[in-house]
Amino acid sequence: MMTIKLDFSKLNGLLPAVVQDDETGEVLMLAFMNEEAWESTLATGKATYYSRSRKKLWIKGETSGHVQMVREIRIDCDNDTVLLKVKQVGGAACHTGYQSCFHKKIEDGAIRISGEKVFNPEEVYQK
Repeated sequence: MMTIKLDFSKLNGLLPAVVQDDETGEVLMLAFMNEEAWESTLATGKATYYSRSRKKLWIKGETSGHVQMVREIRIDCDNDTVLLKVKQVGGAACHTGYQSCFHKKIEDGAIRISGEKVFNPEEVYQK
């Protein structure tokens, strides 16, 4: 077995993390991890990211309860991108209430929303 050594040098200490539903294969979101988020994810089994807007660690679901339990981790050939296959608790990965952050689809030159909201973000986040 190989030692896990990721390359955090290319994006100012961050790695892209593609997040996929482990049962359906649907891409749920793209986030970023710094080394601390990576270590936390490995230690807890809960997907942890680095929020570029808040400039701090972010455990997915800490506010909404929609945590991501990591089922499998894959690393790309350059050791600079992570694929997390997760069990999405609560049915929604997107902070706007949709199952996937990729709920906007281009059709005939226009954006179409695919899917239904799983939750109301105004109620969950109380903004």
